[in-house]
Order: sequence, then structure tokens, then C-alpha cells
Amino acid sequence: MDSDTHTGGAKQSGDDTVLCIGAHPDDEVLGAGGTLAAHAAQGDEVHVLVVTEGSTAQYDDPSMVEQKREEARACADRLGVGEVHFGDLPDMRLDDVPHVEVNAVVESVVERVEPTVVYTHARQEVNRDHRAVYDSTVVATRPGSGVERVLAYETPSSTDWVGGGADQFEPTLFVDVTDHLDAKVAAFAEYESETRAFPHPRSEESLRARARTRGAAAGVAAAEAFCLVREVRETP
Repeated sequence: MDSDTHTGGAKQSGDDTVLCIGAHPDDEVLGAGGTLAAHAAQGDEVHVLVVTEGSTAQYDDPSMVEQKREEARACADRLGVGEVHFGDLPDMRLDDVPHVEVNAVVESVVERVEPTVVYTHARQEVNRDHRAVYDSTVVATRPGSGVERVLAYETPSSTDWVGGGADQFEPTLFVDVTDHLDAKVAAFAEYESETRAFPHPRSEESLRARARTRGAAAGVAAAEAFCLVREVRETP
């Protein structure tokens, strides 16, 4: 795994160490950007892992790999993320990569960071890279890993395009991101290569609309939605 990381400052004094895992640059902010900003604001140590290089399947230009990394670093700064880790596996080809190799990338960062809270892709995804990352996250955060909570996030233009013949993303937990929605939108805007015009799900208008919809379901102005994958508690 590429050891390149982005460091945004000293360790904070919060109770949790947070790791958000995404298959591609921008997945982390689309799925959990407001929540990551909230963690950072309360003093938690926040990390992001981008598993693939995020460009070769879309662009015939090697320089795009570094551009995506620069965008990921800029996005992290907006959210207050401390470090961005890059796995550098092939974009849109994780279904051709042996499962143990994807596991190794995720496990190495989990072992290094020692997170208490992990966010990852949902299993209900059109994108096969996302599903592969979910499977490897479940392996890397298995009981005994020290991870106390694993939550799966939705990814606009993937989770919502699954179709009626498959299991759908059904959130079981909502995070109030009312105070952090602007930070999420500004952070996503750093991904100039990934933003789209409305009504595409990866537009500013759509991101705000999704947050309002999830917020209405939870009784707040804006929210991000998650499925609880696993939680270990010392008390009931």
C-alpha cells in the first residue's frame, strides 16, 4: 500500500478515533462528509482511507491520479480530517483483485490507526468496488479488532441506483449534520473532476436536498443516514 498520507494537525482530545473508508476519492465526503466534520469539531481524531487510485478507469491520463489525491487532501482540510491514506489499488477493478489483497489494504490502516469508529460503503451498491470495500471492511473490523462501531453510508449515484430487484439501503441511524452541511458541500466542491450539474445526485443542489430529506425522516433540518453494521458496548 502507498504510505502517502495527508496530515492536517496534531491529534485532538476527543474520545473517538474515526476512520472513513471509501473506494474512490469523493466517496468519503458524499457518504459521511457532514458526520466527519462533526467528529472533527468535537475533537475526535479523523482519518480517511481511499482504497483505489480513482482515475484509470475514467481517464487516460496518469496525472489524474495525483490530481485526485490533491483534491482528496483539499477536501480533508475542509472537513477537519487529520490524515488521508491512499491504497492505490486499481480503479473500478476491485472485483478482479483477490479479496485478500483488498483486505490487506484495509487491515493495514485499521491496525495503524486503531479506530474506535469506522464508516464504510453499504453492501447495497451498484458499484462493485464499493461492495468489495464493504466486504473487506467487515473482515478488517471483525470482533477482536478493537473497533467498537461500524456504520455503512449511502453513496449518491450508486446506492440509489440499485434497482427494485435487489435489497435497498435502509438506514437505521441518522446523524444531525445541520451545522456541518455547508462544510460538506464546500468540501465536495474541491473534487472538481467529480462534481456534476443538477439534477445529477453529485451536484450541490442534490446533496442539500438529500440531507434535508434524511433530516426530515429524523426530525432535524439536515442529516446523513447510515446502517449499523456492528456495535460492541460495555454496558446495555
